Amino acid sequence: MQTPPLSRDIEARLRYRDAAFDIVFPGSYVVCAVTGVQIRLDRLRYWSVERQEAYADAVAALRGIYGDPGAGS
Repeated sequence: MQTPPLSRDIEARLRYRDAAFDIVFPGSYVVCAVTGVQIRLDRLRYWSVERQEAYADAVAALRGIYGDPGAGS
């Protein structure tokens, strides 16, 4: 999905769908729900439709969805 260039960095608001997302409020990045790092929209690859959360990478996605196995549940 192509996103329009922005003149400043602001957080986007997205609606996550299966294999795509809709831009609700334009911005240049979203924040990972697990790590808190900024993810540029053109690099966003992992999210949860059910939780409506973005993840920085596959490890963060697994932790966000299944919890941290190191936390001793």
